Amino acid sequence: MATSAEYGLGPQAFPRGWFIVAESSELDQGPMAVRYFGQDFALYRGESGTPVMLDAYCAHMGTHLTAGRSAMIVRNGQQIEGDSIRCPYHAWRYGPDGHVNDIPYHDGPCPKSASIRSYPVRDVMGCVMMWFDPEGGEPEFEPPFVKEWDDPQYVRWQLDHLGVINIHTLEVLDNMADARHLGPTHGAPCEYFENEMRNHVVIQRQGGHIQIYDAHLHSVTWYTGMGILLSKQNFGGTLIFELIANTPVEDGVTKAWHAALVRGQNVPPSEEDIVIAKASQASALEAFATDFEIWKTKRSALKVMQLKNDGPFNTVRKWAGQFYMPREEAKARQQELNGMHLMKDFPRPDSKWQEEGFEDGLFSGQ
Repeated sequence: MATSAEYGLGPQAFPRGWFIVAESSELDQGPMAVRYFGQDFALYRGESGTPVMLDAYCAHMGTHLTAGRSAMIVRNGQQIEGDSIRCPYHAWRYGPDGHVNDIPYHDGPCPKSASIRSYPVRDVMGCVMMWFDPEGGEPEFEPPFVKEWDDPQYVRWQLDHLGVINIHTLEVLDNMADARHLGPTHGAPCEYFENEMRNHVVIQRQGGHIQIYDAHLHSVTWYTGMGILLSKQNFGGTLIFELIANTPVEDGVTKAWHAALVRGQNVPPSEEDIVIAKASQASALEAFATDFEIWKTKRSALKVMQLKNDGPFNTVRKWAGQFYMPREEAKARQQELNGMHLMKDFPRPDSKWQEEGFEDGLFSGQ
């Protein structure tokens, strides 16, 4: 396990951006205690349906707002009021902005010093996504969204919860540059490959024959920031959208999720469509699991022994560094790297994919 400082990423230990912190359906079971970015948070859904994320601890006496279930205020279903939450110890009530707005036994104004930090969160594609910024700034861009999520012919995913792995998020992102592992690891050697950088988005376009499907694969994959990968994939005419999400828990420790969005044959999808979609997601997970198995047992690659015909690891890592530095410095890094990054051993993808609209509407959240 290596830290951000050891990789030389920047002055901040954790990256700025949007990250998944829970599956939306988990909040239907009540408030959650979660830990990411080396700190504890209270996550709950208000009565309006809006998810709320606050620093975990009440300023009064340091009680975790959402970790316990035994307090009577929780057992009686009285902890959530509107979009506010009451501390289970003395019932101080925090609004979604993090300010105390009621103390049951106090008639005067609530102390401003009791405020805790509130974080921007969005409920997107069945995921609760949090904006994290060590500088405390507001979101610079919206979280990614695939418009097919709202298409009634698609079977909406349920997340595969892959748990925590002792690997830095950067080494997950290395896959965006790694053209050479696709054959040995996945049985899908590239016929074409390229990277493109657009400010906070890095894109990979690649394709070739994939062994497990005995079909030609074409994929366009993009990371929005460091935490959320979406990939549009065509397997010999079968179209899926794959999600891979990775969120830092501690510096060098990552939590991961996976899912796939699959189009059914019927509107709304039939039971058979749902079964097929689940099988497609399981197949996509099987392919991703080969990477996951390697990550669990490899040592940290603080520097890649870069060969001329490797993928552009160093360039993608340099792009990732923007999220570990102050915003103003990050803009200069974006301007330096924006554009196409090609490998001389591979041709560019056939332009017919762009002509057929394969990339239309992919990059929402830019």
